[in-house]
Amino acid sequence: MPDAFWIAIGLVLVIEGIMPALNPRAFKQTMLTIRELDEGTLRVMGLVSMVIGATVVYFLTR
Repeated sequence: MPDAFWIAIGLVLVIEGIMPALNPRAFKQTMLTIRELDEGTLRVMGLVSMVIGATVVYFLTR
């Protein structure tokens, strides 16, 4: 089980690094756009992302 955790962390880092590695200019623009969003919108985006991720994990591990 601990190995699966570290594999998951590694995959998150790989996936998060794709956009800045392939298109740094678009990544910077995206970060500037996100910076201008209010906290409520960011919170909803985070919660939706967590629910989608948990759903994917649930169905893949059934």
